[in-house]
Amino acid sequence: MTKNANPGSGITSDAARPASGVPPFMVDRRRPSNATEVSLAERLAFERLLGDLSALFANLPPERVIAEIEAALARLVDFLGFDRSSFGEFRDEDSPIEVLCSVARNGIETTPLGVGLPLPWYFGALRSGQLLVLPDLPADLPPEAEIEAEFSRQSGLRSNLSIPLRVGGRVMGVIAFSAFHRTRAWPEDLIVRLKIVGEVFAQALARSRRETELAAALAEITRLKERLEAENSYLRQSGCARPAQMLASRSPRFNQVLDEIAQAAPTNATVLLLGETGTGKEVLADTLHALSQRRERPLIKVNCAALPASLIETELFGREKGAYTGALARQPGRFELADGGSLFLDEVGELPLELQAKLLRVLQDGVFERVGGTRTIRVDVRLIAATNRNLARAVQAGGFREDLFYRLNVFPVTLPPLRERREDIPWLAWEFIKHFSDSMGKPIEHVAEDSMQALLDYHWPGNVRELRNLIERAMILARGPTLHVALECAPATTTRPTATDTLADNERAHILQILEQTHWRIRGAGGAAERLGLKPTTLESRMKRLGLSRSG
Repeated sequence: MTKNANPGSGITSDAARPASGVPPFMVDRRRPSNATEVSLAERLAFERLLGDLSALFANLPPERVIAEIEAALARLVDFLGFDRSSFGEFRDEDSPIEVLCSVARNGIETTPLGVGLPLPWYFGALRSGQLLVLPDLPADLPPEAEIEAEFSRQSGLRSNLSIPLRVGGRVMGVIAFSAFHRTRAWPEDLIVRLKIVGEVFAQALARSRRETELAAALAEITRLKERLEAENSYLRQSGCARPAQMLASRSPRFNQVLDEIAQAAPTNATVLLLGETGTGKEVLADTLHALSQRRERPLIKVNCAALPASLIETELFGREKGAYTGALARQPGRFELADGGSLFLDEVGELPLELQAKLLRVLQDGVFERVGGTRTIRVDVRLIAATNRNLARAVQAGGFREDLFYRLNVFPVTLPPLRERREDIPWLAWEFIKHFSDSMGKPIEHVAEDSMQALLDYHWPGNVRELRNLIERAMILARGPTLHVALECAPATTTRPTATDTLADNERAHILQILEQTHWRIRGAGGAAERLGLKPTTLESRMKRLGLSRSG
């Protein structure tokens, strides 16, 4: 369909309105018959047109949306007798409108595509959500619209209807209809129907933008995985070869996790990363942020288990000067630092109950007050949370708010433990070997076959973090090009959980076993925290929760 629409039936003015009161856009002057019958026929035809457009745009591929909007505008111009119709988009709150398509009848020029004309009053009113019904131009313009009045006189524009279109509460687009040869009325029922048409267009465009962004994210992560696999051969020398990167997984379960991350990344949805300690939740949070639209802003990280309850509120929300003794200056919190970016709350299940309500308020409304302050601060933060706890069980036990749990559990992603993705152990081991080889100046060419087999057979209670610590210890002791890894922990057969034990039972038993082996020494080289692949503060918090002390 061409951009110039064929002339259709004319539009009657108010002076030509039939005595029956039928809206002029419904009158077909080519068929002199009963006005009520003609009006009903025209209404039915227009309703069929609306139905056709709604069905057409329901599942339209993104690449066809603009072309189909243009074709639909041509049908409207022809059906209703307009001289010109245009559709434009506000990409964000600061950018000018971008005209995406425009059609006109013969003899009328279409609106130029791209950035809209400099009409400040006109576009300012539309951006604010104001419906502009201007049947008689330039007489209907307010005094401050001097530029618009001059444009009307020069272009010959006599009448205009412009409808702002909202998606998700924001004005994202405009559909406009114009008359040049004479003034015309814009009946209210016509405006209602044209607004419906415009909203169909706007929703289809917004959906196409989201689908395009998601497809780009999926394509990018696929490209990265393929490039990493192409640069490195997998498992050379009997499975002991150097891998590419941790994202280049051969585990179907972990690849499913990567696909879920890619799907969630372009959105602003809260993501909850679930999995045992050391499974790589922080690495996945980094990946999620890097693939998001917020990647130009920072990813701020907070370990909720590593901070005392008395300080975590200040860390999250900040403080005002003089909020308490020693508060000598105002301090912004992590939410303020993450404004426009992402906030990663690790070990979110350890948050005190008194802070969970304040966190819920920020997630729902985006507002909070600093400690010792009364001014409400508004932020735009995408939350990524992580926990190794069963939050649903914690809710039942009264240790976690149910409403906060549902707010966090929008998009849960469960990371498999290392023992369930053993295909990746050689890759990960070589990734850590390369890292420590570069920092220590020790080139490693091989991993001893018995060491690699031991790594593959081990149960890995500390998961990827434990593997990293074992590789680091082996690199410190290495004396040649072949790496030998000594597993000092109990064999895998003695560390596997039984079918009847709960996760908490196995966690407590394993931590107690390591504490006894290290004579209850938590910190330092060879201490329990290092053996478990945990930070000392995290281990101490875990011991407190599990009721572990040297006396008991």
